[in-house]
Amino acid sequence: MYSLSQIRTGLKSARSNPAIFGRELNRLYYSRLDRLSYNPNGTDVVAEDWDNLVILDACRYDMFEQQNTLPGQLEKRISRGSHTVEFLRGNFANRDLQDTVYISASPQFFAQREELAATFYDVVNVWIEDGWDESIGTVLPETMTRRAIEVSERYPDKRLIIHYLQPHYPFINAPELNPRNPYEDIESKADIWGELMEKKRTVAPETVWAAYRDNLQIALPSVEELMQTLPGRTVVTSDHGNMIGERSAPIPIREWGHPPGIHTTELVTVPWLVFDNGERKEILAGESVATEDDVSSDVVTKRLENLGYVD
Repeated sequence: MYSLSQIRTGLKSARSNPAIFGRELNRLYYSRLDRLSYNPNGTDVVAEDWDNLVILDACRYDMFEQQNTLPGQLEKRISRGSHTVEFLRGNFANRDLQDTVYISASPQFFAQREELAATFYDVVNVWIEDGWDESIGTVLPETMTRRAIEVSERYPDKRLIIHYLQPHYPFINAPELNPRNPYEDIESKADIWGELMEKKRTVAPETVWAAYRDNLQIALPSVEELMQTLPGRTVVTSDHGNMIGERSAPIPIREWGHPPGIHTTELVTVPWLVFDNGERKEILAGESVATEDDVSSDVVTKRLENLGYVD
């Protein structure tokens, strides 16, 4: 949340761009003038009944419903955020989760770990070192599946949260929509959503939709492999959705991406697919074995820039 002076500063700086100004007003509307740090109307995923929770980052419900080939019963839920950090805050902050292992392709939990103060039995940061694909700037879904199966064998009596990055940007098969070289070229750091929002780039919404949908299509076989391997009840969901130029509300600007605090239907309606594979796991809590990974702040920043999180 922000102080009153920070809100005034943000509004002042946004006045030079009507779309950004409208976004800030919408955020203030949904957050009740910044009194809310997440969407209180969303589902508490920890309290739900599952043994394994698969998170497809930035996967909106309508797209998933159209493309889904996974087994199980599909429902829809409301997320506690329109952004990964908001989702993490709304579900995990200050909670004792020592019956759960969090396996993540996203650096966001690590980057926000002090604020979140969540205690998992273990945290596996797949985005560090060999899990990260430098050529694309993401963790590929097959890498996540392989690592999640390994962790499941190591911790058979723990709930697992497996946080894939797809269909989140960058786009695996559409490099022309990704930054040219986010490690070296400071001018190319902005992601496609920021460029479209600020009208610095002209790309047809259909082109962006195709790349976004393709990222999900690429991930589904790896997710199904994981679902068929993990024992017990697996739920496939998302932390938030994504907007592809639809009108936001209450200020009807065209919105792109998934800015925090904007709780439109497209951004907070997510899939909830339930699949049972054999007997349920016997879940046991234990004293946390999580250790601090040795990774520099520069690496974390570069990973976040690859994913479009640019200040």
